[in-house]
Amino acid sequence: MKRLIAALQFLTVCPFVSRVACDERDIGRSTPWFPLVGLIIGAGVGWLDRGLSAFFPPLLASVITVIVLISVSGGLHIDGLADTADGFFSSRPRERMLEIMRDSRTGAMGVAAIVCVFALKVAALAAVPVSLRFGTLVLMPLAGRCSMLIQFGMLDYARSGGLCSLFVANLRRTDMILALTVLAGVGWLAGRSFGLCAVGISVAAIAMFARWCRSKIGGFTGDTLGAGCELIELVPALVAVAWLPR
Repeated sequence: MKRLIAALQFLTVCPFVSRVACDERDIGRSTPWFPLVGLIIGAGVGWLDRGLSAFFPPLLASVITVIVLISVSGGLHIDGLADTADGFFSSRPRERMLEIMRDSRTGAMGVAAIVCVFALKVAALAAVPVSLRFGTLVLMPLAGRCSMLIQFGMLDYARSGGLCSLFVANLRRTDMILALTVLAGVGWLAGRSFGLCAVGISVAAIAMFARWCRSKIGGFTGDTLGAGCELIELVPALVAVAWLPR
C-alpha cells in the first residue's frame, strides 16, 4: 500500500496522500502501481467530464477537462514535454541535447509543443462521440502512465544520477508486461473493439516514440517520460474521433 501512495505522490498532486511519509526506496519501487494511478485519474476525470457535460457545451467541457488532466500531475508531464521538444528539435549533439533538456527555462520549441498538444487534446476530445467519451477519458491517462513503464522496458537510462535513477535501480522487465496487460484489459472493458484498437495504436505510438528517443539521446530521461505521457494521452481521443462514421 505504501508503494501505491508513493506512486500517487510522484504522479499526482493529490493532497490526501501527501501526509504519508514515503522515502526514496518507496518511490523507486512504486512503478508497478503506475497503471493503477492512471486508471484512478482516468475514472475521476471521466466522471468530472460527465458532470461538466451536463451544464456546458462539448468544447468548454473539453477545455476544462484537459486543464484538469494537466493539473493533476502539477504540470510535471507538460514540463517534460517542453524540455524534450527544446532538446530534440535543437539539432545539437546528444550531450548538448541533454544539457538543454536539463535547463529549467522553456524555449520556443517547448512553448510550441505545449500549445500544439493542448490544442489537439481539446479539439479531439470535443469531437469524441458521446458514446465513447467516458471510455476515452479512462484510457487517456492510463495509456500515458503505462507509456512510462514501456519506456522503462524498451530503453536504457540516458543520464547518470537524477530522480529516475531511483526507478532504474528497481526496474523489472515484468513491469512492462504488467502495463500492457492492464492497458489491454481496460481497453476491452472501456470499449471492446474500439478500446483494443485504441490500445494497439497507443502501444505502436509508444514504440515509435521510444525509438525516436533512442536515436536522439540513446535512451530515456525523466523529461521523455513526461513527454511520452502527454503525447500518448492524445492517441485514444484521436482513435475515438476516427472510430464512428460521420
